[in-house]
Amino acid sequence: MLNIKTTKLFWASCLALLVTSLSFGIRAGIMNQLGIDFQLSTAELGTITAAAFWGFPLAIVVGGFVVDIIGMKRLLVMAFVFHLAGIILTIFAQGYWSLFLSTLLIGIANGTVEAACNPLVAALYPENKTTKLNHFHLWFPGGIVIGTLLVTLFVQLGLGWKVQVAMMIIPTLIYGYLFSKLDFPVTERVSSGYSSSDMYKAVLSPLFIFMFICMFGTAITELFTGQWIGLLLKNVTDNAILLLTLTTGIMVIGRGFAEPVVHRLAPQGVLLLSAIFAAAGLYMLSTFTGNSVFFAAIVFGIGVCYFWPTMIGFVAENVPKSGALGLNLMGGAGMFAVSIYTMFMGSFYDSLIVKHLPAGASFDAYLKAPENSEYALALANAKNLAGPEILRATLIIPIILIVAFGGLVIYLRSRKKTSTVVA
Repeated sequence: MLNIKTTKLFWASCLALLVTSLSFGIRAGIMNQLGIDFQLSTAELGTITAAAFWGFPLAIVVGGFVVDIIGMKRLLVMAFVFHLAGIILTIFAQGYWSLFLSTLLIGIANGTVEAACNPLVAALYPENKTTKLNHFHLWFPGGIVIGTLLVTLFVQLGLGWKVQVAMMIIPTLIYGYLFSKLDFPVTERVSSGYSSSDMYKAVLSPLFIFMFICMFGTAITELFTGQWIGLLLKNVTDNAILLLTLTTGIMVIGRGFAEPVVHRLAPQGVLLLSAIFAAAGLYMLSTFTGNSVFFAAIVFGIGVCYFWPTMIGFVAENVPKSGALGLNLMGGAGMFAVSIYTMFMGSFYDSLIVKHLPAGASFDAYLKAPENSEYALALANAKNLAGPEILRATLIIPIILIVAFGGLVIYLRSRKKTSTVVA
């Protein structure tokens, strides 16, 4: 007889997600130091960073296919092993390849956590999926805030990056221990009696495909802007990193108070309002200067706050036959889209900088120019002009989402009226 301890399983899941987000926050904070210590080029650091984004969708999609077969517990024990191996390999890294492999392992661990925990939370709270998925996912921005603050504190204390990475071992060991001792329910698809055939038909349904495509846009709007906000706006404000902390802080608070919002507006209403706020915030971030940028960051934070967990919650509620595979395909689609878009916009950003430099200028000469020289100041000015242009180019995505989610609200209302008339 299984003894399912719902609350303990939920908090162990939150702890596992905390490790996932800490890995993003801490690695982002130490990347510059890794480049100095191991004499790595910007391109090599970029490839190392990308390894986490490739490992994540790979693990979450593969996990989606096997979680019903091997069970969520085995998947989470695997995540623990990958996390521990990735952290230890990072601490004892000798150069590029060991850092690349350690980042890939951590990315796989991160994807495996979501592959098991999204369906686990849905199975633990079948009557309140979207709200509890928001509560679960608040630990991602929460962990980034904690990770950023820890890195800042440790730098002030003169503690090296190895100590910062080693800090992740503590929550990793705790969640690994908890998951190894607790009993797990079966996934909701299995408990509902839906067959594998039902699941594959569900992920090919028009509504699922529509949400799958929309996930590209919601993930890019949230994660691409979140990653790049410091780089793109560092010449607009002296506190660009504070913009990221403010945005993620808003996300933590918003997801923590998701229940009344979700119950009042329904998931599709939340998504429509989120797209409107995200578009408004992105426009403000690309046009405002000085302290008004912080107001723009708050509006943007409100916009992207509910995107990821509500997209997954919507599928869990409205396409339940898609099961764990459906939830994990959504997560994989989001992270894959961000990695591709980031690569594309990186090249676009460089081309915009070159456009704002004097005609015929050598980009390399400006990059290598001494600090405060004429070339360096010209490059800073070019970046100042190019950053907001990237945000304005990205603005088209939430505008498209407003139309898409507006259509979704109308469709679901008409479907509800039709079913009421038939009844």
